[in-house]
Amino acid sequence: MNTSITSSSITDGQKKQIKRFVEDAVDRVFADGVLDKDGAQKLISNGDELQVRVIEVIRELSANQYADEEVESSYGYLSGYKPKDITEQTNRLRELIPGIGYANEKLAEQPFPPNAERWFAVPRWQKVGKTYEEALQKALDLIKQTRNGKFYNYREGQIGPDRLRLRAKTQKALEAIGQQQKGNDILVIPCQFGLRHRGRSVRRALEVMPVTEFGNDPFTIACMILTHPERLQHLDDLWIDCAGAEYDCDGDGSFDGAPFFYFGGGEVRFGGRYAGGAYGRYGSSSGFLPQ
Repeated sequence: MNTSITSSSITDGQKKQIKRFVEDAVDRVFADGVLDKDGAQKLISNGDELQVRVIEVIRELSANQYADEEVESSYGYLSGYKPKDITEQTNRLRELIPGIGYANEKLAEQPFPPNAERWFAVPRWQKVGKTYEEALQKALDLIKQTRNGKFYNYREGQIGPDRLRLRAKTQKALEAIGQQQKGNDILVIPCQFGLRHRGRSVRRALEVMPVTEFGNDPFTIACMILTHPERLQHLDDLWIDCAGAEYDCDGDGSFDGAPFFYFGGGEVRFGGRYAGGAYGRYGSSSGFLPQ
């Protein structure tokens, strides 16, 4: 079973931060003109109910959700994947992507955060395509090319913004890392390839990720596969959930799924699945904000 992320007693700093969030919300109500004098008085008269509602929201947003969406898993990196040196990764990306620039490789000399496997080289998607969809498609095409055609996309034509979108936390993390590494076409990001969250549903994995950890999106993972082709070579290699993206599997606007990569039938495959399913074969890949 995965090692659970435990919590200790709440700190004074956390108390102050939570109080500040509530106070900031009240200040926004005043600044936005949500209340007039009569409305304010009515709210005061319903003060007990207001407190109950605030407590309910705090309980909801702080709950340990989806705790039952974890199963035992013995799947791992059967094919012998080991993270490569950052220079080897960036050189490979420049071989595959014409015109792609460089990375600040000195970042990889620093210790990587706990639970990361190593530093990974990931191009800015904007340097690969005009849209995220175009960049992802090019990365998928490269997987097919480098695997001698042994790749199948079960979601062909279904990776546009109407079906796939980045999770807000992932998008903000990538933007922050991009700002820190301004001027570089290739970002250097500490990541793990799925083992940390094996046996967890996507939404459970997201639930237990601390603030400095975020789910990896399909473009990032596709690039990680390109620089580490041995990661998926066998049916029993741990399959890779793309926890950094929401996916609408049925085209009904629900976005309750997530993309994933796996190996089957002698080829790498790309698909989408329900984010609430917990199976031993799957593990969510994630990145970490550099310390």
